[in-house]
Amino acid sequence: QVQLVESGGGSVQAGTSLTLSCRLSGGRTFNDYDMGWFRQVPGKARVFVGSINWRGDNTHYIDSVKGRFTISRDNAKNTVWLQMDNLKFEDTARYYCAAALAGSPAGRYDYWGQGTQVTVSS
Repeated sequence: QVQLVESGGGSVQAGTSLTLSCRLSGGRTFNDYDMGWFRQVPGKARVFVGSINWRGDNTHYIDSVKGRFTISRDNAKNTVWLQMDNLKFEDTARYYCAAALAGSPAGRYDYWGQGTQVTVSS
């Protein structure tokens, strides 16, 4: 039973920073998983934000967050982070982390956290 728990969300002012964390428990060893971050706003589909491979040496980001968001991981702590700098109003969403077994086809995320809300005001 794989469980993912996000934390670190909150309400912040535009231009500030916030870091989300996601810890995995159960399942296989943490470094067996590629990890992804997604976000969703009410009435819209959940969208991909970024990802990091099992080793932590390869990341991908959507264009709108490149240069502002950074994903990192510590396999000894079973934890992945999403560091968000220079937050914009458009970043307001509920953020989810997800896990995919390394070697799985791209986009195959089998496990999801419950999400944490990020609200950015101007």
